[in-house]
Amino acid sequence: MILFEKIDAVGKITLNRPEKYNSIVREMALSIQNTLANCESDDSIRCILITGAGKAFCAGQDLKEAIDPQGPEIEQIVREHYNPIIQRIREIEKPVIAAVNGVAAGAGANLALACDIVTATQSAKFIQAFSKIGLIPDSGGTYFLPRLIGLPKATAFMMTGEPVSSEKAEALGMIYAVYEDAEFESKTLELARSIAAMPTKGLGYTKNLLNESFNNSLEDQLDLEAATQSLSAHADDHKEGIQAFLEKRTPKFTGK
Repeated sequence: MILFEKIDAVGKITLNRPEKYNSIVREMALSIQNTLANCESDDSIRCILITGAGKAFCAGQDLKEAIDPQGPEIEQIVREHYNPIIQRIREIEKPVIAAVNGVAAGAGANLALACDIVTATQSAKFIQAFSKIGLIPDSGGTYFLPRLIGLPKATAFMMTGEPVSSEKAEALGMIYAVYEDAEFESKTLELARSIAAMPTKGLGYTKNLLNESFNNSLEDQLDLEAATQSLSAHADDHKEGIQAFLEKRTPKFTGK
C-alpha cells in the first residue's frame, strides 16, 4: 500500500492506492509509521519525500473502513493511525517534504501541511473535507493551518470545505512552491536532493527550534537558540562549511 525507494540520500515514500485516491486504511497507516521510523534511523537518508501514486496525493481516511462495524472506531483511527504519523513527521530531525501531486483532502491535506516543505502541482487542491461529513479536522489540521494562514482563513476553509487551489495555497503561505504538472516530479526531486546535500544535523536543529517557537516566550526562544547554536558549532558540517568558505569552494556536508 506504500512504495519506498532510496534516491541518493532521499528516502521517497509513495502512497500507493491510486484506485482509491490513496485513501488510508489501518495497514497503510502502520506501514507509513514504520517506514518513517526506518528513514529516521537510517543515517544515509538525509531527506524524506512523501508523495502519492496516480491522480491524487491522498483523499484522507478510507470511509469504508471507518464505517465498518468490524473495523476500528473513529477515535482509534485518529489516535493510532494519524496522530503517530503527524508526531513522527514533526519529531524526525531530518527535513520532510510533501510532494502534493493531486488532490489532498481531509487527513491527506493535513498530513501534507505537517511536513516541513510542501510543493504541489498546478492542478492540485487542498480540501478540509471534514465538515461535509459532520466531522472535525484532525491530523493536526487545527494546529497547523491557522499558524500557516491565520485563524480567519483557516476557520472559513474548515467550515465551508472550500477547495483551495495550489496557486492560492502558495499565495496564502500555506505551501512553499507550485510547479507545472509536467515538471513537478523532477523539480521536487531536485529540491529534495539539494536539501539532502545540506548540513542535516543543522537542519534538524532548526526544525526543533521552529517546533518549540510555538510554545516559548521570546526570552526562552533566544536562550534555546544560544544553546542550540553551540551544538551546531561543534558539528562536523559547521567545520566543513567554514573550511569551504575559506578555501572558496563548495562545501561537502556529510550530515554529521
